[in-house]
Amino acid sequence: MSILTIILNIFLPPLSVAMNKGLGKDFIINVILTLLGGIPGMIHAFYVTSK
Repeated sequence: MSILTIILNIFLPPLSVAMNKGLGKDFIINVILTLLGGIPGMIHAFYVTSK
């Protein structure tokens, strides 16, 4: 995991997920989680990008 990925996971979780997985179901889930609260979106982004 690069430093750019870590920074994007913290500040722009949906963008980080889109860069790694594309605009699929993971992106939509992350957008919803980010809108519900920043922390769930960050956690999901770290989980998705660490696979």
